[in-house]
Amino acid sequence: MGAAAVWAGAENAEKFFKGTAAVHQAMHKLVIALEELGISYAIVGGMALNEYGYQRVTVDVDVLLTREGLQRFKDHWLGRGYVEKFPGSRGMRDTELNVTIDVLVTGDYPGDGQPKPVQFPDPEKVAIRGRGLALIPLATLIELKLASGISSPQRMKDLTDVFELIKHAKLGHELAEALDPYVRAKYLELWSIAQVPDPMLE
Repeated sequence: MGAAAVWAGAENAEKFFKGTAAVHQAMHKLVIALEELGISYAIVGGMALNEYGYQRVTVDVDVLLTREGLQRFKDHWLGRGYVEKFPGSRGMRDTELNVTIDVLVTGDYPGDGQPKPVQFPDPEKVAIRGRGLALIPLATLIELKLASGISSPQRMKDLTDVFELIKHAKLGHELAEALDPYVRAKYLELWSIAQVPDPMLE
């Protein structure tokens, strides 16, 4: 990696943590577009992690929609600032800001996509309001990420996200009781590991 790429990455990170990066602009633009149409949604993924206390850079917006809500959004907005990532895809791209919008759909299953006790909920039933947007609840976010990481080796990063969230947000042991039994043991395992001091930081 050249020096120019390093400096570009540092500049992007600085903008992200100031809340001025393109991904922040894209999220707020998306929220306005969804709310103008009365479409229920919940922000999930990396942007939700930041809201809950684990500050890490992300370059796309993850949003939970119902299948009907996604179709309504596409019917209204495709060709007007948004395009599909590929024909028929759930995901889209904000053409003005060049930011990817990844859509998770109510009723689908995280990780390997196979049926399991944990699935993507209806945002109308679970979303909570905070700082001008609708957000996935903390316990639900953790549940979905754990189910994803447990079921798919390609999604190990979701387990890392939960581990880092436990550390940075100082989440408690008792949160396990709010989680589905399918993921509870993994949460407790990660929580226990997070209590051990990192020798490299001592």
